[in-house]
Amino acid sequence: ADVAGQKAVRAVLNAMVNNHEIPTGLLFAGERGTGKTTMGRILAAALNCEATARPCGHCPSCKATFSGASLTVLEVDAASNGTAADIRRLMDSLRYTVGGNYRVVLLDEAHSMSNAAFNAILKDLEEPPAQTVFVLLTTEPHKIPDTVRSRLMYFEFKPISDQDLIGRLEYIAAAEQLPHEPDLW
Repeated sequence: ADVAGQKAVRAVLNAMVNNHEIPTGLLFAGERGTGKTTMGRILAAALNCEATARPCGHCPSCKATFSGASLTVLEVDAASNGTAADIRRLMDSLRYTVGGNYRVVLLDEAHSMSNAAFNAILKDLEEPPAQTVFVLLTTEPHKIPDTVRSRLMYFEFKPISDQDLIGRLEYIAAAEQLPHEPDLW
């Protein structure tokens, strides 16, 4: 609810979490600064939240996810860890359970992975370790091979509109009790 813009993406992800129908792989694509990584973290928190309203932001699981200390959420920079060997090591590490409802792997800059790395991840997208969700984040979805892309649910993140941005600024100013003149925005 706190994400500005991305109304369609929020609605679909919300429905998936509420209905407990989470696909094995998701592709979040869009320009820089559109909220792909943030939405990936929010999804990870929602899947592992210990409260009824997900994500609550206050339970130990949510706090660990948002602070980067969660053992169930792995954020991988595919630009510097995008070889087949890197992906095989990652997949081996997913074989071990660490608690939580889901293991969520956020592969940032996924388009930077080598072809061999894409081939290495393909089998795990088809037959993933139990309760594992892969989220590939990219600014260049055309560089994701068709064989991989066809196994992912695609979400396109659009630049935030001026209206959504102004609305968010007004919300923050009011919440923080900051004096502001919305007409100047």
